[in-house]
Amino acid sequence: MLKNNQNMTKVPQHIVLFPDGNRRWAKKRGLPFLKGHWEGYQNLKRFCQWCQKKGVKVLTAFGFSTENWNRSKKEVNYLMKLFEKGLSENLKKYQKNKKYQEEGIKVRIIGQKERLPKSLQRVIEKVEDLTKDNKNFHLNLAVSYGGKWDILQAMEKIRKHNPPIKKITEELIGDYLSTAGLPEPDLIIRAGGERRLSNFLLWQAAYSEIYFSDKLWPDFTEKDLEDALKEYDLRQRRFGK
Repeated sequence: MLKNNQNMTKVPQHIVLFPDGNRRWAKKRGLPFLKGHWEGYQNLKRFCQWCQKKGVKVLTAFGFSTENWNRSKKEVNYLMKLFEKGLSENLKKYQKNKKYQEEGIKVRIIGQKERLPKSLQRVIEKVEDLTKDNKNFHLNLAVSYGGKWDILQAMEKIRKHNPPIKKITEELIGDYLSTAGLPEPDLIIRAGGERRLSNFLLWQAAYSEIYFSDKLWPDFTEKDLEDALKEYDLRQRRFGK
């Protein structure tokens, strides 16, 4: 495995992750599909550590889309509890363990927070408040998020701005998106074999490099991340020039 990004000339500062294929992973093994989500969550924790080791500064992971509310009530409830459990457990570790505090991870949940269960909203508020001043690594988890929704909510905030804003620019819209203050994504990694953006970070991903992996997310390894980083390192980013 690569050590300290050996032989790489550039490392993406902001990675966007589609951890796709959890249900298909479980089905292939004859397991309940909820088990696939659990394994996917465990792998996301590992992926976050791999990114930190390799010098990535921002990770934005797709957790639950605005369209995912149409899934079965059983699956939606499980995912909401999984988000809450994961955030709560990591919050307790952070409060008790100096090692976690020294990692300096800032956690932000992007999406329609008002649609989430109240108990989850309370945990999110605690996590975001406790980590708001951390600067070493930014972890964004998109929950009830959609790229079209993000642009619409940004425009709505601009419309309601007091005093009224007379000139709308790309930079202004960026200041009102869920990812405001962060660099635009350099690399988008989508596991699971699908090849589309699925309404995720549509504005922000205008010039992102995209890497597709056929690996179902729970099977995605650190070596797979390294393959994506090698591919990114070989690409020439022209930004339309």
